[in-house]
Amino acid sequence: MKNYNWLLIVFVATFFSCKDKETPSEASKDKPLISYVNPFIGTGGHGHTYPGATMPFGMMQLSPDTRLDGWDGCSGYHYSDEYIYGFSHTHLSGTGVSDYGDILLMPTNKVVFNNGADKKEGYRAHFSHDNEVAEPGFYKVLLDDKNINVELTVSERSGIHKYMFPKNAPQIIMLDLEHRDEVLEAKINEVDKNTISGFRHSKAWATKQMLFFHMSFSHTIKSIKYNKDKRIAGIELENPNNEPVYIKVGISPVDEEGAKKNMEAEIGDKTFTQVKKEAQDKWESQLEKIVIEGSNNDYKTNFYTSMYHVMIAPNLYQDVDGRYRGMDLNVHEAKDFDYYTVFSLWDTYRAAHPLYTILEQERTNDFINTFLAKYDEGGIMPIWDLSACYTGCMIGYHAVPVIADAYLKGIQGYDAEKALQAMKHSATRDKLGLESYKEFGFIPVEKESESVSKTLEYAYDDWTIAQMAKAMGKQDDYKNYTERAQFYKNIYDPQSQFMRGRFRNTWFAPFDPYEVNFNYTEANSWQYSFYVPQDVTGFMELMGGKQALEAQLDKLFTAKQETSGRNQADITGLIGQYAHGNEPSHHMAYLYNFVNKPHKTQEKIYQILTELYTNTPDGISGNEDCGQMSAWYIFSSLGFYPVTPAANEYIIGTPLFDKATINLENGKQFTVAAESLSADNKYIKAVYLNGKEHPYSYISHEDIVNGGSLIFEMTNTPSDWGTQDKYIPSTEIEEYQIVPAPFIAKGDVAFKGSTEVSLQSVDKNSEIYYTLGGEFTKYEQPFTISEKSTLKVYAQNGEDKSATITTDFYKIDPNIKIELKTKYANQYNAGGDDALIDGILGAEDFRTGTWQGYWNEDVIAIVDLGKKKEISSIEVNFLRDQRSWIFLPTEVEFYHSSDGKKFRKIKDWKAPKPFNTDDVIIEEVKASQKINSRYIKVVAKKLGKLPKWHLGYPHDGRSWIFIDEIQIK
Repeated sequence: MKNYNWLLIVFVATFFSCKDKETPSEASKDKPLISYVNPFIGTGGHGHTYPGATMPFGMMQLSPDTRLDGWDGCSGYHYSDEYIYGFSHTHLSGTGVSDYGDILLMPTNKVVFNNGADKKEGYRAHFSHDNEVAEPGFYKVLLDDKNINVELTVSERSGIHKYMFPKNAPQIIMLDLEHRDEVLEAKINEVDKNTISGFRHSKAWATKQMLFFHMSFSHTIKSIKYNKDKRIAGIELENPNNEPVYIKVGISPVDEEGAKKNMEAEIGDKTFTQVKKEAQDKWESQLEKIVIEGSNNDYKTNFYTSMYHVMIAPNLYQDVDGRYRGMDLNVHEAKDFDYYTVFSLWDTYRAAHPLYTILEQERTNDFINTFLAKYDEGGIMPIWDLSACYTGCMIGYHAVPVIADAYLKGIQGYDAEKALQAMKHSATRDKLGLESYKEFGFIPVEKESESVSKTLEYAYDDWTIAQMAKAMGKQDDYKNYTERAQFYKNIYDPQSQFMRGRFRNTWFAPFDPYEVNFNYTEANSWQYSFYVPQDVTGFMELMGGKQALEAQLDKLFTAKQETSGRNQADITGLIGQYAHGNEPSHHMAYLYNFVNKPHKTQEKIYQILTELYTNTPDGISGNEDCGQMSAWYIFSSLGFYPVTPAANEYIIGTPLFDKATINLENGKQFTVAAESLSADNKYIKAVYLNGKEHPYSYISHEDIVNGGSLIFEMTNTPSDWGTQDKYIPSTEIEEYQIVPAPFIAKGDVAFKGSTEVSLQSVDKNSEIYYTLGGEFTKYEQPFTISEKSTLKVYAQNGEDKSATITTDFYKIDPNIKIELKTKYANQYNAGGDDALIDGILGAEDFRTGTWQGYWNEDVIAIVDLGKKKEISSIEVNFLRDQRSWIFLPTEVEFYHSSDGKKFRKIKDWKAPKPFNTDDVIIEEVKASQKINSRYIKVVAKKLGKLPKWHLGYPHDGRSWIFIDEIQIK
C-alpha cells in the first residue's frame, strides 16, 4: 500500500510537471495608471525632462521654465531650482542640447520687462515643490511670493492656462517672446479686446524655428505695455470679481490662422476641466497598452513614467488641416499621414522605435512617411531634425534601421521602393566620413572625427539596408550592403581586442581604452568596442571565440569606473565601464546570452533595473533622450530587449513584474508572467511560450504580435536554461565575406633615420601585398623605410581583395629636435612629441588628429636645429574653433639662442581680442627676421577663462590652444 501511494504521488507530480502552462488570467489594474506616473522623474540630475502638461506625441509641451541656459537647463526646468520665469509652450524631453521654450506667459502683479535672472526686479517668482503637482496632461503650482495659483492643461496643439490672482492685486500677464534662444523676428498683434496673436522665429539648435500663436483671454484686456522692441508685453486684465483667468493658446508651425484653427478645433468652448479630462483619458488609454501587475509601487511608478516619457516624442508637427512646414521651410500638406518632428534617432533607433513597432504600428507608418517627406523636401532623411531644421547632431543614418525594422515586421504603409532609395541615398553621400568609408572600408582618423563610432554605426545601418533589400529581392544591394556591414572588422585591433582609430593606417596611439577622445562619440573604446549587433558571431571569431568575448564582457563590467581624456558629461550610470546613461552601452548586458551565459545577463539586467532607475527626480542615470532610456526600461522589465533591430528577435533578460499584459493594436494580447519572482529569484529556471516549454533565450517579434503568453519560472540560483548552443541567439553574416584591409602594426610614419615597418591583418587566412613604388610584393617579413616614401598595401584571400590603403612616410631631419616644456593632452597628440616638426600640417577640423592640443596651458617649445643656421623666417599655425573651446593664444613670443640657455626675443605677436564668432580659421603667426642661431623658442600664452559671451563661461570654463608645425626656414 505504501508503494502504491508513492507511485501515485510520482505519477501526479510527473503529470503536472509535463502539463502545458495555462494562459494567465485577464489583466487588471488596481487604480488609474496615470496615478503611477511621476513626471518629476528625470527633472533632477542629468535627466533633462520637464514636468509640464503635454499629450502623447503632441505638438505642445506647456511647462514651467526654471532655468534659462546651461546643459542641465536643456528642458527649461531643473528640480534643484527655486524660481519660475514663466510657462512656455514648447520643450524638449531629455535632450543634450537646449532649444524651444517658445511663447512664455507669466502671471504677476506689476509690468516689469526684466525676467529677474540678473537678481534685479523681475517677473520671475519663487515656488516650492510642496505646492507643485504634475500629472500626465496637467500641471499646477503656487507662485508663493506673489500668491498666484497656476494650472495648465493641453490638447495636442493647444493649451489652457488657469490663473487665480490674490484679491485686490493688479492682474498682469507678461508675454515674453525674447525668452530663451536668439530671436530672429517676432511680433505681437492685438486682434481684439480679448485676443492677441503673433509669431516668434528663433535660432538655436534649430537654425530657423518658426512658431505662430493665437491667444484668447477669458477677461477683457485693459491695457498692453511693450518694451522698446515690442517683443515683451505686459497685459493687464479687467477682472473686478477676481474670477479665475483662463488663457487659451493655439500654436502652429505654419501661420497665425493655423494656430487659431488649432485652438478652435481642439478646445473651442471647452472648459479647463473638460480639456484636462480629455487629456488624462487619452493618457490613460495610452498607458493601458501595457498593464503591469506587481506589489512594488516604485517599480510600477518607474514603469509607467517610462511609458509616459517614451510617448512624449516624436512630436506632431502639422495643423488640424494637414498643413505643416517642411524641411525646405515651405508649407506643405499631408493628406494621408501625420507629420512629426523631434527624431532623436541616434538614441531611439535602438529600443524606442522597436517598442513603437509593438505598441504604435500605425504611428510607425506615419513616422516613416514623415522621413520620406523630409527626404523630398530637404534632400536627405533626418538624422536629428527639429522644427523643420536639420540640426546635424549625432552620427549614423538611423532613419534607415527604423524603416528596415518596420518593413521586416510587416509594417509597410508607405512606398517601400522609395524608402529603399532614400535609405541608399543616406548611405552613399560623400559627407560625414562616408567617402572614406566607401573607399577604404573604414574611416581614417585623419579624414573625419569620431571615426571609430561612425564606422561601427554605418556598418550596422548598412546591414539593415541589406536585410530589407534581400526581402525585396534586390540581390545586388543585398551583396553590396552585406559587405559594408562587415567594415567593423577594419577597426578591430587584435592585439588589444578593442575597436581603435586607424591614423595614417597605424593604430591611433598611445592607446588608453578609458580615454574619451575624438575617435568616439560621447564614449571611449570600452563603450564602443562591443557594438557589432549585426554580426555577433563574426565579432566573436575576431576575438577568439565565446570565451574571449565573455572574458572581455566580464572586464567591461568590473573595470575601474574612471574615464580619462575629455570630460564627457553623458558618460553616467557606470558599472565598471558599462555606461547605462549613454546609448552605445544599452545592448551589452544581453551579449552574455550569445556566449551561453544567460545568468550573467540576468544578473546585470536586474542590477540596472533596480539601481539605475529610481522613483526620484534624479532617477534616470543620464539624459532621458526622447524615450530611449525609458524604452530600455520598458523592454527590460518585461524580460526581453531588441539587441539587433531588424533581426525580428528579442533577447531574453529577466522580468521585473509578476505579470504584464500587452494590448496590441490588432486586438490581441501578449501576456508575460513570472512565477516565484522575488529580489532573490532573479534567475530563470524555465520559460514557457504559449504553454509549451521554450528553451531558447530569445523570442521572435511574431511571437508577441500574434498574441499569447510567455511564462517565466524564477529561481534563486543560475540554471542551465538557455545554455545549450542550439538555444542561444546568433546574428551572423555568412554570405559575401570581405577581406579586411591590412594595417601597419609597427613603424613610424614620421621618423628620423629609418623605421622598421611590420604589416598585419585581422584575417589570418589572407595574404598581404605592398609596394613602395613599382610592382606589389607579397609581404613576408618586416622591411625598413629610410627615405620619404609612399607605401601602398592590400590583402587578398582567394579571389577577394581588400581596399588598397596608401600611407605617406615623412622623414624628419635627424639633426632637429624639439623639447616641449608643457605637455599636450594625449587625445590631441597629433602623433607624439615630434608632431610639431614632422612636416604634416593640420586641417580646419581639429578632430582629425593633426593638431596638438593644450588645455589651459601656455605652450612652450624649443626647437634645436643641431647647429647654428641662417634663419629667415619662423612660422607657427594655430587653430581657432571657439564653438569647441579652442581659442587663439593671447600672445605668441619668438626667441632665439645659440647655447639653449640665454634666449633673446625676436618678435611678439598679439591676438585680436576674442569676439563671438563660429567661424573656424587657421592663424599663421610668422616672424621674418634674418638671424644666425641654433635654438628657437616659441611661447604661446593661454587665454584662460572663457569670455562672458561664451557658452562655457558660467561654468568657469577654460580654453584650449591648438598648435601645429613650427616651420623654420
